[in-house]
Amino acid sequence: MRRAVILAGGSGTRLWPASRQARPKQLLALGGGETLLAATARRLRAAAPDVMIVTAAEHAGACAAEVPAATVVAEPLPRNTAAALGLAAVHAAHRDADAVLGAFPADHHVADEVGFGVAIERAWGAAERGDVIATIGVVPTRAETGFGYLELGGDRAELGDGVRTVARFVEKPEPATAAGFAAGGRHLWNAGMFFVRARRLLAEIERWMPATGDGLREIADALRGGGDEAAARATAAVYPRLPSVSIDHGVMEHAADVVAVPGAFGWSDVGSWQAVAALVPAGERGHAAVGDAVVVDAAGNLTYTDDGVIALVGVSNLAVVRAGDAVLVVPLDRAQDVKAVVAALAAGGRQRYL
Repeated sequence: MRRAVILAGGSGTRLWPASRQARPKQLLALGGGETLLAATARRLRAAAPDVMIVTAAEHAGACAAEVPAATVVAEPLPRNTAAALGLAAVHAAHRDADAVLGAFPADHHVADEVGFGVAIERAWGAAERGDVIATIGVVPTRAETGFGYLELGGDRAELGDGVRTVARFVEKPEPATAAGFAAGGRHLWNAGMFFVRARRLLAEIERWMPATGDGLREIADALRGGGDEAAARATAAVYPRLPSVSIDHGVMEHAADVVAVPGAFGWSDVGSWQAVAALVPAGERGHAAVGDAVVVDAAGNLTYTDDGVIALVGVSNLAVVRAGDAVLVVPLDRAQDVKAVVAALAAGGRQRYL
């Protein structure tokens, strides 16, 4: 049986001040009528009606409200995606020994939902046909240095149309290397979507991340012996000692028989205010607005407000964000640096703004 796993534990610090600890970006509606989390769940329903959300304990209630039909599994503290996916695999395998997981970040945007549906159907099909780990690689549209890449190998036609071997995972490249990747046709953006049988994933974690594997076995034993409440107590006891490692670094870069399905469906990781500006339809003089704005003799800006109005006069290429008790002004081409503001607030003990 298929089970969609939505990883909703991110903090979204580059989208401060709209994204905060109490309400991170996956729970925001950034230019649309629904939150990123709700949109993710909706896109998956046709391929896998059974949805599980893994999130921080403090966000479990909000996630359940956004996706009422989903199973919500709470993490007592953040331990990155390897632990989160392993926890999901434990719960999925307990309910169905043959469960085939599809793992998706909660906070991405997809413009072409039909094309996305075709791609995930192919990737899920590959994981069902063979004992492989499948992923979806996004066809690059620019020389992006902020993403990891998948280098493609040979065809795997026996697993479905367009399926290719992943020769290696590549870290975020330098600009010249990224330009070569974008032009060469052998590299795809790593969008963090994986498809694998739950038991295979748990076996890979035990092999490559034995400390995490040991902890997940404790949680699985508690789940078998005492149900969800016992599993929650075991999770609270186990999680503090688990290493914080991504599934890419912990497992995927080492595992054998990893394959990819290329996809081109208007994907964005919505990782910065510059990315939000690219998603919001631009009006006069290229201005993109979420919420009310007045623009006079200004061009190429993004404004975001959750209350009141933002007025711009004679400025260009800025992001001006008003959310709650904080205001951010940053050049769009420095949007990646917003995380430094969050770090400075934390270092200064100004927790109320985080």
